[in-house]
Amino acid sequence: MNTLISKKAPNFTASAVLNGKEIVSNFTLEQFKGKKYVLLFFYPKDFTFVCPTEIYAFQEKIQDFEMRNVQIIAVSTDTEQSHWAWLQMPKEKGGIHGVTYPIVSDINKTISHNYGVLSGNWICNDNHEEWKATGELIAYRGLFLIDQDGFIRHFLINDFPLGRNVHEAIRMIDALQYYEKSGEVCPANWTKGKKAIKASHSGIENYFSS
Repeated sequence: MNTLISKKAPNFTASAVLNGKEIVSNFTLEQFKGKKYVLLFFYPKDFTFVCPTEIYAFQEKIQDFEMRNVQIIAVSTDTEQSHWAWLQMPKEKGGIHGVTYPIVSDINKTISHNYGVLSGNWICNDNHEEWKATGELIAYRGLFLIDQDGFIRHFLINDFPLGRNVHEAIRMIDALQYYEKSGEVCPANWTKGKKAIKASHSGIENYFSS
């Protein structure tokens, strides 16, 4: 299977809701290249159960992402009107009111397809006259960390029932930024402030002997 790791993140131009209220038709990923890191995450559907817990979890840590110069972007295959309506509903009624980062509409399912997170499939009958979808054509819980040059440095994809850990996303951002700054690589369970490894035989020897 092909992987997107270390490859340029597929660009897109799509409708999105900004700041929880403004619908725009020309939101692009490219606008952040050279300016910010991007944490791009996909979720299956609006008005569901696990999805709002994740969406709020990212919002609750928005300042942690901003201080790391990271732009959060959410994507699902719902329409921008559905996103907008969900954003107007209060949390206690199942809505996501108060979320400020962009939520993109992938109604044509091309973004999810290009990032390899689209569930379901298209099949054609034997006469090649009719196409049918097998399963729902919605996004799995994909998460992609994109560096300032527009390359994907980390990703994970969860099945529908499995919510993501926002703290792990922040840890991966810290690891990438530490590596970019110091040139040292980050070992298992590394967190900000812990010892890293110089990429050499002496570096690994010093790491294990300390």
